[in-house]
Order: sequence, then C-alpha cells, then structure tokens
Amino acid sequence: MTSFATKYGPYALVAGASEGLGAAFAEELASRGLSLVLVARRADKLEAFAASLRAKHPVDVRTVSQDLASKTLWDDLAPHLEGLEIGLLVYDTAYYTIGPFFSQDLASQERHLDVNCRGPLVLVHHLGAKMVERGRGGILLVSSLSGNQGGPLLAHYAATKAYLTVLAEGLWYELRGKGVDVLASTAGAIETANYVRTAPKPLSFGPAPMKPIDVARESLDALGKGPTFVPGLAYRFSAFLTSRLMPRRAVVKMMADTTRQMYGDRAIVVNAKLGGGD
Repeated sequence: MTSFATKYGPYALVAGASEGLGAAFAEELASRGLSLVLVARRADKLEAFAASLRAKHPVDVRTVSQDLASKTLWDDLAPHLEGLEIGLLVYDTAYYTIGPFFSQDLASQERHLDVNCRGPLVLVHHLGAKMVERGRGGILLVSSLSGNQGGPLLAHYAATKAYLTVLAEGLWYELRGKGVDVLASTAGAIETANYVRTAPKPLSFGPAPMKPIDVARESLDALGKGPTFVPGLAYRFSAFLTSRLMPRRAVVKMMADTTRQMYGDRAIVVNAKLGGGD
C-alpha cells in the first residue's frame, strides 16, 4: 500500500498556514512525513510556527511570507519553490465579511475574489500542471458549507466558497485518470482564532464548532475518495438535510436566521488587513 507521503510528497504547500485550520493541516502533514512550504502573510508568526514543527517532526519546513491576494502572487512565490517537488497543495485561507451586502464597499468585495478565488486559481494552475506532468499529486481546497446555497449577510463570501467547491468538482473529474486527486473540504464551523475573534453567540441548535485538527485529519483522509467531503458526522447529516430534504428557499432563510442569531446587526471583517491568512 502506497504511503501518504509517497503519494503526495515530498513537499506540501499549505497556504494560510500560520494559525487555525492551516496550521492544523501543516501539523498533520508533518506527522505523516511530508516536508512543508508554509505560506502566509506574517513572517514572524509563520517562522515561530515552523520552528515548532521542526522541533517535533523530522521534516524540512520552509516559510514564505506572502500576501495571497497579491496580483503578482506567482511571480513572488515561484523563486522560493525552485527545485522543490510540490506533491500536495492545501489552500486554506479566507477573507470574509459579515453584514448587509451594500454596507460593504466594492474594494472589500473585490478582496473576497482576490483571496478566496484568484489566489487558489493561480496556485492550482501552476502547481497542478506540474502534478499532471509527473502523474502524481493532490489538491485540497478548503471550501465551506456556506457555499452550498445563498448566504444572506455573507452573500459574497458564500459565493466565493461555491466557486471553490465547483472548481474542485470539475478538476476532480478531469484529473482522476492522471494520478492527481482533487478535493473540496466543505467544512462547517471551525473553532479557529478567527472564529473566536468574531465572538458569535452560541446557537440553540445545530452542530458545535469542530476542532481544527479534526477537520484537517478527516479532510486529508478523504483525499482521493471523491470530489467533495464534509468533515464531522453531525455536519454531514446537516448537509444531507439541507441539500436533499429541504426546499432551497427554506435553506437560504435558515442561513439568514442563523447568521443573525450568531452576530446580530454587527458588521464583521475577518482578515481585514488583507491577505490570505495571517
């Protein structure tokens, strides 16, 4: 049986890797024997995390301080990857706002596209092509259950996550005979630092937020088994109910009611200083 590291190594590039779910992916990948290229915006935070990984795991860990929203993303990143075989891409970073659509300026809406859509598109285009040439590799895009339907008060964020899910599904079919596995991990709520900072009110119903390491571990285990995956049994059941049994307009209303219950009338911006992941 081919090991995970043999199939997807020797290096994995994790975008948005300095904290939260991205850091959990990096931790789990290092434990599976993959060397890492960690990409995020804040060099100090990124290097401190990399040092902790090097102390615990016998793998090479490299860091690149990079704004994933940059229009020159690939030109800036490519020199750091010279001579490295990137067998796995994990894109986990997001910019999002919570609040009425027209309370947000156009620059903020464009930022959603740069971080959540253009960033992964650029990396998939360049790194995925190399994987196809080698006949081996994996691409894991972290999407969201928010992208399964319209999301009032986070309308554009939900739309960008739908883009990731649909992109992964299409590439999964195109590349499945070429040795490259593609997966969209459509996660529910995750107990990351960003999530905690938004200070949501607890819901009276529904699944509890998942631990980042559990989402990372389940998502990596699902790679190669299908185009999409919902981490967490409770969230899988919820996704089944909303996608198969409820009328779509009822699901959209439920999303609006849930968001209002969690955040009220507050306007919230996550990764406000831009970039992809701190």
